[in-house]
Amino acid sequence: MAMARRVLEKTTFSTGELAPELWGRSDLNAYGNGAARLRNVFIEPSGGVRRRPGIALIDAVSGPVRLIAFEFNTEQTYLLVFGDYQGTVYRDGVAIVGFETPFGIIHHALLNWTQSADTLLVTHPDVEPMRLTRKGSDDGAGTWEMTNWAWRETAVKRFQPYYKFGDPAVSITPSGTSGTISITASSALFEAGHVGTRWRIQGIEGQIAGVSSATLATITLKEALPDASTTQDFEEQVFSPVRGWPRSVTFHQDRMVIGGSRDLPNRLWMSKSGDLFNFDLGEGLDDAAIEFALLADQVNAITGIFAGRHLQVFTSGSEWMVTGAPLTPANIQVTRQTRIGSRADRTVPLVNVDGATIFAARSGRELREFLFTDVEQAYGAADLALLSRHLVQGPVDQAFDADHRLLHVVMGDGSLGTLTLYRSEAITAWSAQSVAGAAFRSVAVAGGEVYLCLEREGKFYLGRFDEGCGLDLSITAELAEGEEPRRHWGGFDDLENVTLAVWAGGVLYRDITVSGGTISLSENVSTVVAGLPFTHEIAALPPAGSDGTRAHGGNALRLVSVTFRVQQTAQLRVNTGRGFRDVTLGRGRSEDAAYSGDVSLRALGWRRGSAGRDNDGLWRIAGDFPRPFLLLGVASELGVND
Repeated sequence: MAMARRVLEKTTFSTGELAPELWGRSDLNAYGNGAARLRNVFIEPSGGVRRRPGIALIDAVSGPVRLIAFEFNTEQTYLLVFGDYQGTVYRDGVAIVGFETPFGIIHHALLNWTQSADTLLVTHPDVEPMRLTRKGSDDGAGTWEMTNWAWRETAVKRFQPYYKFGDPAVSITPSGTSGTISITASSALFEAGHVGTRWRIQGIEGQIAGVSSATLATITLKEALPDASTTQDFEEQVFSPVRGWPRSVTFHQDRMVIGGSRDLPNRLWMSKSGDLFNFDLGEGLDDAAIEFALLADQVNAITGIFAGRHLQVFTSGSEWMVTGAPLTPANIQVTRQTRIGSRADRTVPLVNVDGATIFAARSGRELREFLFTDVEQAYGAADLALLSRHLVQGPVDQAFDADHRLLHVVMGDGSLGTLTLYRSEAITAWSAQSVAGAAFRSVAVAGGEVYLCLEREGKFYLGRFDEGCGLDLSITAELAEGEEPRRHWGGFDDLENVTLAVWAGGVLYRDITVSGGTISLSENVSTVVAGLPFTHEIAALPPAGSDGTRAHGGNALRLVSVTFRVQQTAQLRVNTGRGFRDVTLGRGRSEDAAYSGDVSLRALGWRRGSAGRDNDGLWRIAGDFPRPFLLLGVASELGVND
């Protein structure tokens, strides 16, 4: 029986964890650069695989939250945490001020926001839009004020959007021409919620003072009507308790752009140029406000708008480009680009990565990049989840860590998918993160820090990725100056009754349960890092062993040896077919030292074929040691027999 030897070199993991349905596609380049399992690791832009940082515990929060980054400038960055009608501002991981909001947990799914300098605009189709303004000195907390939007207004006009809802044939008859008059509609028109709203009759504004019935109301006019004749020329304010509020908002070419409302889901409004809260259409001059509906074969609700190379409009059924240089009422053009569609029941923030806008597709199984191509002079929407579909499970939140080229996507099932995205190097690589017994609920990147909301056993926590700790929901404690090392450490009240691992004095203590807010160790130590342990996993894809004389996987294979090239690594725990074992890294190293170099192992045993399981690869790595781990490449020497 002849045995041929082959060497498989893997120098990059640039295609990430491949979906099981692709494990038969060894003909793909992605197969050679992928893995069967990449868990609790980040793929480096250079192609290596690094154990992810631990998650430092910042605070316990009262319930589900939405996380919003607020970056006033490069030095002053904040994290806004929106809870149940309450908000909190964090700076450098410390809560500095709280504020009340009209947004509860029931509104979190459709919250939308945009920032301009010191102001954050927040919208929801069922809640009056708000603006959160940061005021005060550069140092300290400053003053944070949440107020309603204030439209540009004169004594007789309020320059907000207006629209005639209902049947165009409906008419109203005023009882007079000035002061407070009654108006009678030809069919049902008025609701109790109309009290206090602005209407325009023949271009004259008034405020509804009372509603007697569906066809009779009183209005206080701001100016005199031309006459008291019956007219179809009337309209009411677009945004109101009766008609709903804005769905999305952004800024583009010195205009505020509102995308959709509850009752007009496919309509866009653009403010007057340079006057953000003035939506007066005027005479259609170049700087006047603009409004129009996205007319298509079906009503597509606008789910998000983004100011990129062009104004991009994302709807429940398609994606649109709004052009004009500059945008004016005369030269504006609206063109449908792709027909993917976004989720209408959840606002997943749009993220810009190298000129592409990343959006969660309506299917819940795709993450698309909306990218303009100069060759076609149009946008395409490539699927970034094509090779790792199993990791994308109904995205609910996302944020991009530009420093590490990592897009973190919170999934509806509580998992966290991490996409290393580096288009110039053709790297689109997914891995997945998990926390013991916990689910990810929200993510944001502020000031280069990645913040996360986690839910565990009905409790909610705010944390952030921290390179200095290798444990999750971890708390770091040190002795005060002059204190003696000790066994008992307090300050763990937020993790009461939780069983933790503790890294202290170069030793990992396992199964330490918090009792009375305190952890107790067997030795006196001067520093502790305590949190939930997590295991990083890297598994090779099933080998493509066929030499062409047999069907796929038909040859018998033996892993003769395998060499791992690691850098700054403290633990290597490998399974080459006979169970996991710890590999000694370097001679005479101290307990806390890290090793860089090659590690070679011999292996035994033949295997034939592959059942398509993620344990059918030639090797697997798994470890929960809370110290650094970086795998740069793997060389596997195979024996192949008939």
